[in-house]
Order: sequence, then C-alpha cells, then structure tokens
Amino acid sequence: MSIQRQLTNERMSQIVVHNSTVYLAGQVGDDMNAGIEQQTRETLANIERLLDLAGTDKSRLLSVTIYLKDIDAHFAGMNSVWDQWLPKGVAPARATVESKLCEPQILVELSVVAALP
Repeated sequence: MSIQRQLTNERMSQIVVHNSTVYLAGQVGDDMNAGIEQQTRETLANIERLLDLAGTDKSRLLSVTIYLKDIDAHFAGMNSVWDQWLPKGVAPARATVESKLCEPQILVELSVVAALP
C-alpha cells in the first residue's frame, strides 16, 4: 500500500493519505492573539483547506481530537463554533482534552482523520 505525504518538511507532513484514509497534522489558528472562538474558526478553516487539498471534506470526518489549553474556560466557546461548522448528521468520533500546547498563546489545536470519497 502506498503512502502519500503532502506539505512535508523535515519534521512532519501536514497531510498523510493511506488506504483511503486522510490524516492531518494538528492544526491551529493563524492569529495567536485571538480569543477561543476566532482561533477555533481559523483552525477549522485550515482543516477544511487541507481536507480539500487531500480530496475530501468535513462531511467525511472519522475522528477528531481537540486539545484545549484550558478546558473549563474554552470548552463552551470552542463548541459554539464547532456546532455551527459541522454539518448535521456527520458527527465524527471525538475526544476533547486539556493540554499544554506548544506555544502559550495557542488556545486550541485539532487533529483529524477523514475518509476519502
């Protein structure tokens, strides 16, 4: 079975495709000074862009892991954006955890797995 990697550097690939499954590296927003809602919107937009590049879309999400800097402070705000973004009837398996992230200003990071059509 072949493995395809896209947007690769010496440390990681943003997209890996294997056996009709798309794996995305953890994604964050662009404006690290923004609040949780804006960081979530930007993160989800980055995910949509990468899924499109891989040949799939958010309706084919299989699994999502959400990392929050402060789950008590950010869970509701992240979910308000998530609920608007995700189409009805296609909710993936999901886990949400609190985590120390790689930069102190990052409030949310998402890692997703999706199926190809």
